[in-house]
Amino acid sequence: MRFLAVGECMLELSGAGAPDLWRSGVAGDTLNTAWYARALLPADWQVGYFTLLGRDPLSDRMQDFIAAAGIATDTIARHPSRGPGAYMIELQGGERSFIYWRDSSAARCLADDPARLTAGFAAADVVYFSGITLAIVGEAGRERLLAALAQAAAAGKRVVFDTNLRPRLWPDATTMCRATEAAAALAAIVLPSHDDEVAQFGDADPAETAARYLGLGAAEVLVKNGGGPMVLGLRDGGIRQLPELARVAPVDTTGAGDSFNGGYLAARLQGAAPEAAAAAGHAVAMQVVRHRGALMPMAELARAGDSGLRSS
Repeated sequence: MRFLAVGECMLELSGAGAPDLWRSGVAGDTLNTAWYARALLPADWQVGYFTLLGRDPLSDRMQDFIAAAGIATDTIARHPSRGPGAYMIELQGGERSFIYWRDSSAARCLADDPARLTAGFAAADVVYFSGITLAIVGEAGRERLLAALAQAAAAGKRVVFDTNLRPRLWPDATTMCRATEAAAALAAIVLPSHDDEVAQFGDADPAETAARYLGLGAAEVLVKNGGGPMVLGLRDGGIRQLPELARVAPVDTTGAGDSFNGGYLAARLQGAAPEAAAAAGHAVAMQVVRHRGALMPMAELARAGDSGLRSS
């Protein structure tokens, strides 16, 4: 079985504990989810990453980093003139903001080759992408990406979509919302965050967010709620609020939603019910927000998993 995440990996600069001292890493929303899925899925699942890097030494190091994590790199291609994007994390009380350098990112061209999209998705059982993936590839790239996803869904692949609404990446809100709905209509599982959705779609509460995505055609919607009670919507099971889960004081919330998605999907793909998968994803995210940067070391997560975070 193969889980394929599609998107942009970037150079991450995060605080190293002293003014003007920065630690470099590799991260990106869909890569973060692939990282946690790889840590939590059993060995008979392959996890791959679909993106575009450059032909520079930094791109080489990034691909080596991904491969060293056990994530397959056979669907990573190289652009002849572009390179990786980068971002810096600014923290205030554990909450983060970002400064980005990504306009010339190679990943903006990841949907330029329809044949590569089709072949990559055909070899996967689960295809995972996000609203950021949709945003960075531009209008023509979105058309090619959505066409390839529709083909994958028609072939029985499980398409999973994290809406991850980032208005700064889009030309306007109307374009963003229309593309988000078109993508969600192709997905079996949609993983929105209510705080994003209320700002862009005006949803009154998480249940309304779940109902809207079910209405677009999703079979399963899990609405994250900033640490508050999540809402689960199932095509055949209605909409219900899940029990509130424990909270922790965060050190760095970077990657919280991505790690939740990795834990949730790892549990679901191993047969856990959505409610149990939500608890598993939350337990992973609680560990991650007490760690600086988006990617918690896999060895530490594995030890946490031995204490009950794993869903298997």
